[in-house]
Amino acid sequence: MLPLFAGIVNSCLPGKRNKVSGWIATAAILASCVLSVIIFAKTWNVRETHVQQLWFTIGDTKLYAGILLNNLSALMLLLVSVIALPVHIYSTAYMKNDENYDRYFIYLSFFCFSMLALVVVDSMVLLYVFWELVGFSSYLLIGFWFTREKAVQANKKAFLMNRIGDVGLLTAIIILFAQYHTFDIAQLFGEGGLAGQPTITNGLWVAHGGGLPAIWQYIACGGIFLGVAAKSAQFPLHTWLPDAMEGPTSISALIHAATMVAAGVFLLGRVYPMFTTAELDILAVIGCFTAFMAATIALTQNDLKRILAYSTISQLGFMVMAMGIGAYASSLFHLVTHAFFKCLLFLVAGIVIHQMEHIKKDNDLDIDPQNILYMGGLRKKMPFTFIAAVIAGLALIGLPLTSGYLSKDGILIQAVDWSDSKSLLFRLVPIGAIITTWLTAFYVARMIVKVFFGEFRLEQFHPHIKYHCSDGGWQYRATLILLALACLFPFFSLNPLLYEQGWIFGGFNSIQLARVNPYHTIIPAGVNILSVLLIYWAWAVYTGRKILVFPQTGLLFRLSYHEWFIDKVYNKVLVRAVLAFSKALSWFDHNIIDGFINLLPLITIALSKITAWIDHYIIDGISRVLAFIVQITGNFVRRFQGGKIQYYLFSMLAIVLALFILKILI
Repeated sequence: MLPLFAGIVNSCLPGKRNKVSGWIATAAILASCVLSVIIFAKTWNVRETHVQQLWFTIGDTKLYAGILLNNLSALMLLLVSVIALPVHIYSTAYMKNDENYDRYFIYLSFFCFSMLALVVVDSMVLLYVFWELVGFSSYLLIGFWFTREKAVQANKKAFLMNRIGDVGLLTAIIILFAQYHTFDIAQLFGEGGLAGQPTITNGLWVAHGGGLPAIWQYIACGGIFLGVAAKSAQFPLHTWLPDAMEGPTSISALIHAATMVAAGVFLLGRVYPMFTTAELDILAVIGCFTAFMAATIALTQNDLKRILAYSTISQLGFMVMAMGIGAYASSLFHLVTHAFFKCLLFLVAGIVIHQMEHIKKDNDLDIDPQNILYMGGLRKKMPFTFIAAVIAGLALIGLPLTSGYLSKDGILIQAVDWSDSKSLLFRLVPIGAIITTWLTAFYVARMIVKVFFGEFRLEQFHPHIKYHCSDGGWQYRATLILLALACLFPFFSLNPLLYEQGWIFGGFNSIQLARVNPYHTIIPAGVNILSVLLIYWAWAVYTGRKILVFPQTGLLFRLSYHEWFIDKVYNKVLVRAVLAFSKALSWFDHNIIDGFINLLPLITIALSKITAWIDHYIIDGISRVLAFIVQITGNFVRRFQGGKIQYYLFSMLAIVLALFILKILI
């Protein structure tokens, strides 16, 4: 509630650049962080807390609202607040010159409130509510600079892609309620929960007191996966995340580290017992493919933030794959370690881009400040930022003595062991994961070399520019130090080589292989030796030594550079189809519906004119004829009443003669 309260207070402050708003939001998240540490200490491996009260009643159905604290929610509560704190501190410097400084912190506080609430609620209904609020908050932040067309398109794309996932999640919630008659997460997915290890017999999804056709269980799991795929950017709903880089870099750090994209993996962890073995196998395949695909795309991208975005998609693929192979603890372990080194990389990118923007403005240049082709040699100007980038990069690659080694090591070892009992297709999963690790080593090394080594390439393009680069103020340095320390192994395990001794791994029940298994030695050794060689290769290639340089042509390069053409396929097939259908509906609405509506007044006017003509010429005509006859008759008769006797006598004679003649004739 503290971030929400800070957002409300900031919305009442005067002025758009009120610097107080930043520190109010930071103080609130600091207090949240302290409270999260206290809650974590009382919950982790100690007890589960579940408190609820009646919310409302519909018929015989009672809906409860409450808080569920177990190892998963306590860990996520701590992670979100610990990552959000340095992002807030960093933002006070990064956004200080923005004209909407206060609006930024209002959105940021609301974002943190939504995510913190999401991880502790005990009801699927409330989870869906805060799931939507997280999506809405990200929509506001991605499109924060809404005067930029790209930002508007990016947040619209993120919003629409996530609506697909939200429909899937809502469908799954409805099906689960229809089957188990409760929204309570503890009852559904807790130890011995109703939804745990679903039983399917003779095509029937069996539950206490009845059952549904088995197809509904598959639809429910498919809906959950859609929700996970949209939030955590898994294939095929991943394309929104690279475009989401249009928001402020500090927001990218938070979204990619511990909030929005982490929500999908968290959801998977919450409902994990409902998946069957076959469904978990599918998760493993999709996660592995997503990791591999995103890593291949990151190889050739030149936008600094876009490289990191595809790196995030790739690492999220590792987490989903780990869930699929049963490495539940390793998946969550990697979620936590990834949050620190990815947040650090984004904050480093923010500092670099900030300096490039200053150079662009000071020299009135027409360049993209995020393009790494204009960078180089910045380690001399920004040594502190360079060291932080190297530490985070090594953790992302997963080299020994880093936190990334511990979490990724466990996933790879368990993936190989999992595949031993599987068919040939599933044996490709650990192979794909290992290859992805090597690709990660190459693109991370490429990125760091391009940015920090060699000569400053912008100076080569514009020899007369004047520039000054620095690591920035204490807000930058303090956050980099905190996150860099968390990227090293002591923060997670006293033993730098044994992932099983990590305190996070020990907090969850998962696969734990005996150390006699040869995979514990062969896989880390082989993976890391080749990773080091690939790092050297990338350094040699991009510092101009031209060792085994791949030509930037050919199908594979174009496939990577154009992001597997997935967005283009979506635009040509799906978007065009939707637009064509929309145009057809618009034509139908304009010409048929509106045509019919517009025809009604024409018919009414025509009928009115006919009625007016009948009234004027027929009804009024008859009235005028009758009046004329009466007038003529009156005028004629009036002549016989003139008062002269001779006329009366003449009239009497005429009448007598007429009667006499008629008598004779008849």
